[in-house]
Amino acid sequence: MVSSVLCRCVASPPPDAAAAASSSASSPASVDPCGGAVCGGPDHRLRLWSLFQTLDVNRDGGLCVNDLAVGLRRLGLHRTEGELRKIVQAGDKDLDGQLDFEEFVHYLQDHEKKLRLVFKSLDKKNDGRIDAQEIMQSLRDLGVKISEQQAEKILKSMDKNGTMTIDWNEWRDYHLLHPVENIPEIILYWKHSTIFDVGENLTVPDEFTVEERQTGMWWRHLVAGGGAGAVSRTCTAPLDRLKVLMQVHASRSNNMCIVGGFTQMIREGGAKSLWRGNGINVLKIAPESAIKFMAYEQIKRLVGSDQETLRIHERLVAGSLAGAIAQSSIYPMEVLKTRMALRKTGQYSGMLDCARKILAREGMAAFYKGYVPNMLGIIPYAGIDLAVYETLKNAWLQRYAVNSADPGVFVLLACGTMSSTCGQLASYPLALVRTRMQAQASIEGAPEVTMSSLFRQILRTEGAFGLYRGLAPNFMKVIPAVSISYVVYENLKITLGVQSR
Repeated sequence: MVSSVLCRCVASPPPDAAAAASSSASSPASVDPCGGAVCGGPDHRLRLWSLFQTLDVNRDGGLCVNDLAVGLRRLGLHRTEGELRKIVQAGDKDLDGQLDFEEFVHYLQDHEKKLRLVFKSLDKKNDGRIDAQEIMQSLRDLGVKISEQQAEKILKSMDKNGTMTIDWNEWRDYHLLHPVENIPEIILYWKHSTIFDVGENLTVPDEFTVEERQTGMWWRHLVAGGGAGAVSRTCTAPLDRLKVLMQVHASRSNNMCIVGGFTQMIREGGAKSLWRGNGINVLKIAPESAIKFMAYEQIKRLVGSDQETLRIHERLVAGSLAGAIAQSSIYPMEVLKTRMALRKTGQYSGMLDCARKILAREGMAAFYKGYVPNMLGIIPYAGIDLAVYETLKNAWLQRYAVNSADPGVFVLLACGTMSSTCGQLASYPLALVRTRMQAQASIEGAPEVTMSSLFRQILRTEGAFGLYRGLAPNFMKVIPAVSISYVVYENLKITLGVQSR
């Protein structure tokens, strides 16, 4: 029944594999003339309606989990309740707990497109069929080694005609009503927060495939990302220090420009002073990334999903909580970074001397100044960064992903740059208030400055523009930071033995 609904106009590959590859390369349309399962043929919608009615066992015009369970069982397809629930959640646009006919059709179209990407990536020979060797090679690329017998067992589960190869129709028929929310191929290519470091580690952590977690590839990605972040932050440290100086010292009466700021820093402490605060900024990458990743993995289980990937809102909740835990753990280092960036020549002999003097003069509470606006800034930064990145990613996949989910370097860099910029713009006023609170040395007897009072003071004395002091150097460093971290990340991946497609 399922097979009869789907389009069968995919041309049979010629017997000669070389001819097939040549034909495919020269004319993609000849291999897939209609463009997929839901080809829009004259009677195709009628056949989809027939399948919908077969699955709609209680005849209420909607497919709930129970309808799918009973209907698919009658068709000889057995799915777990968890799998069926994911199908409904993936297609349920109006959130009424069931799929109407239009939602059902849209789900099939979207899901079939994702399946096609995976099929294309597995079809190494480009002959329209997948054999045991291609399955072994694809899993090897992910770091998973299986025997030929195991690969043949996988084939037999999908092979209907006994040829020991799987064509597109067999692959689609087997997987189409099987939930796949985020294809491993897409996860592999569209890593975001691991690759790009713009100096603020507030993004939602990347997903890793099951194979990457089981084979230990995940820690190699994190180490490569940490190394890339260290190089990127060091290269853009002068702009970062200028941003901090402008956030704290610039005002209507002291209008600090970019050239003037650099001139002032060099005049006061020489060229070396441009990198003040960079040491602690690099040192905090390792503990923050490690704590954030471990917290994210634990929170994912509490959110209620042991699946390979979470849905967007679940990722946002888990990522924001993990970011809050990581930031809480290393926050004293954030305060030290700000104080080191603002220090005068000879004020501190090093990071430890700075920490000792702050502790002696201001007490332990000084290491948590600006903590509240920092925590509040996580949600708009992480939420907007994730939303923009996922929107751009899905738009590209829908429009341009034909043979592979690989977006290429420039698309990945553009999406990462735009999402990070939007996230920073949304949370920047909170970041500025945090930095001013961190910079304020406690004076005995002086009243404590609160977040709300500082907001009011800035708006009263400088206007709304005052909340965006230092935004120019901050945006100036985004493109070089993203580009440098990507190049270093890719080279470190090769050094650490991470398989690249």
